[in-house]
Amino acid sequence: MHADPDRVIAAARGWLGTPYHDQASLKSVGCDCLGLARGVWREVVGPEPFPIPPYSRDWGESGSHEVLANGAQRMMPQVGPHEAGPGALVLFRMTPRAMAKHVGILTGSASFIHSYERLGVIEETLTLAWRRRIAFAFLFPRPHNI
Repeated sequence: MHADPDRVIAAARGWLGTPYHDQASLKSVGCDCLGLARGVWREVVGPEPFPIPPYSRDWGESGSHEVLANGAQRMMPQVGPHEAGPGALVLFRMTPRAMAKHVGILTGSASFIHSYERLGVIEETLTLAWRRRIAFAFLFPRPHNI
């Protein structure tokens, strides 16, 4: 089973306005896109299951496997990008043939929340340009205490 999408969205909206800070995950203090997802996980699911190692900020990075997607697959049910609805975690491939390295949380059929350099955590329209970049989608699992 997966977490209540309304609870996921409410948790994500609680991070709006948090400044961007690379590799951080502190509400109202600073986070990057993965840090936002980690913070929502802690609020909705429970403690993080494993520490996140340092990672590269290079959105054009390529490689033989999808590090971020593989990590998400270990903890979250995967759905097709076109099946993802509000509350889903989506991974964006920012350049063709690069690894998916940007993360957002869908808040509606045409909106999402993410942390973006210089802007911090924002909710914005899921434009066609953003929608085309979605490479993977996952659902937050049910909280551990249920």
